[in-house]
Amino acid sequence: MDLNTIWFVLIAVLFAGFFMLEGFDYGVGMLLPFLGRTDDERRLIINAIGPVWDGNEVWMLTAGGAMFAAFAQWYATMFSGFYIALLLMLLALILRGVSFEYRSKHEDPRWRNAWDWSIFIGSSLPALLWGVAVANIIRGVPIDADMNFVGSFFGLLNPFALLGGVMFVAVFLFHGAIYLALKTGDPVMNRAQATAKKMWLIALALVVLFVVYAFAATGLYASGAAYLPTLIAAVALILAGIFLNRGRTGRAFAMTALTIIFVTFTAFAGLYPNVLPSTLDPAYSLTIYNASASQYTLKIMTIVALIFTPLVLIYQGWTYYTFRQRLTLEHEMEY
Repeated sequence: MDLNTIWFVLIAVLFAGFFMLEGFDYGVGMLLPFLGRTDDERRLIINAIGPVWDGNEVWMLTAGGAMFAAFAQWYATMFSGFYIALLLMLLALILRGVSFEYRSKHEDPRWRNAWDWSIFIGSSLPALLWGVAVANIIRGVPIDADMNFVGSFFGLLNPFALLGGVMFVAVFLFHGAIYLALKTGDPVMNRAQATAKKMWLIALALVVLFVVYAFAATGLYASGAAYLPTLIAAVALILAGIFLNRGRTGRAFAMTALTIIFVTFTAFAGLYPNVLPSTLDPAYSLTIYNASASQYTLKIMTIVALIFTPLVLIYQGWTYYTFRQRLTLEHEMEY
């Protein structure tokens, strides 16, 4: 593979890792007001992601930074075209981070309830907007001959993109519910398991509907490269439900993680060699070649990535290993 393809694959891996890790974060945040019925239970739920949520978001920054450095024109066109959506996402993420920090600053139930719903909003909106963004990238957006986005914000809210947003929310809710079932004790664990079982069928139905819609209305499956990752994602999602119903929560979580990873790989495999298709004229599409940085830049980035990526993975793996224990109300600590 040439360096352009290598960096396209690396960015796909970074986004897959981000969606997999941040997916259960978002899911837990969305479930917080519903699965936590007392203040102690809600603090327990927050503590379940407390040591890892901000580290998970680093994957998004790394993916965005890699996109900026390796494919600057892709970054520029997408971020200018999706500007309003990304601004809303940024505001939601700021609200989410502030909510985690400020929730426990006051004991008034109304204060804490307000921040709990802020966590819900700060988790739901990014999940929805990421799905909308990915679906629009798959579908293509209006790009002219100068590589400029010439559409509108409301044009991004088309039926296919909205379906992608709802699908992301459902899959992240399923992923987050299984994480809570794996990470917490009763009574939160039992509620999380019951919620996960309900969300499995909803997530499965939405994924199937999205794939059918993508097959009929986009060029995602034109090259044939997207079929294998789609099949793996579908099998993993089915197995997640089977394992969940058999009480194998750890295996179910591994399967939802694989589902999210291979859904992401499906999008990238179907796009290749495009990075942002144009709906005006296929000749205007951004590709890994016309949107790329220089070969020298890609070479330097590759050397840096080979040195530092293993260190980051080792550190994050150590963090998850250190905080691997199940949390219960008896051992709950203020976060």
